[in-house]
Amino acid sequence: MTRSWLRVALYLVGSAVASVAAHAETVVLRGGTLYASADAAALPDAVIVISDGVISAVGKSGDVKVPADARVIDCSGKTVVAGFWNSHVHFTEHVWHLAGEAPAAPLTQHMQEMLTRWGFTTVWDLGSDPRNILPLRKRIAAGEVAGPDIFLAGSIFPKDGHPAYLPADMQLPEASTPDEATQLARSYMDLNLDGVKLFTGVFKGNKPVVNMDPTIAKAAVDVAHAQGKPVFAHPQNKTGVETVIAAGVDIMAHTDPSESGYTPEQLARFRRRTSL
Repeated sequence: MTRSWLRVALYLVGSAVASVAAHAETVVLRGGTLYASADAAALPDAVIVISDGVISAVGKSGDVKVPADARVIDCSGKTVVAGFWNSHVHFTEHVWHLAGEAPAAPLTQHMQEMLTRWGFTTVWDLGSDPRNILPLRKRIAAGEVAGPDIFLAGSIFPKDGHPAYLPADMQLPEASTPDEATQLARSYMDLNLDGVKLFTGVFKGNKPVVNMDPTIAKAAVDVAHAQGKPVFAHPQNKTGVETVIAAGVDIMAHTDPSESGYTPEQLARFRRRTSL
């Protein structure tokens, strides 16, 4: 079974299903309408057997044997789908501080409120402290905390690019040269992070936006791509978008808030990048 099915997303019974992977048991979802993929036909009155967090059988009620020791969840009138992805989250609230040693119960509760109750089974964290998130995802994998699979990108800011919305005393990983960007990106790869996020433009409140030089961005991109890891970017204006294109960034985390759209020329350049 594919990993996207590791935890089944069932709206309205999300908390029960999200904990399946954390316990060595057999759980059966019975009676709901199943959409096995985005283009699959609906399967009414479905039975889904989940053994130790992995789906072992799927079919119409009556065609699938329900183990005698299974915990059966009645899904009549409900819809069952594969788990959702959220490709832009941040685990920066205080509850995630020292997540490697914090009590599991409040972490699971907050995870449910934030993600699992809505059916999110995989997320990309685009900017949180690895000292908190790496231990957190180890605890999730071990079944200590019920939560989604977490992919983590390490952030790189331009020199003097401290966002106005972050505490002034917070130490941020800044790169003022391509060599510094290379070193930061390599350090993230050494930590086994899953990608890199570049702040190609930084919001400074009533001060001018601080943009990242394209050569600095390209240095980080080269390191990540050499290991097959994606690069995200946070642009703040047109200059930051131009850096995204020039450096070969894979994904913009959001649009440029200062522009109403992109020019045909920019869109053509985006398209050429994605077709490489």
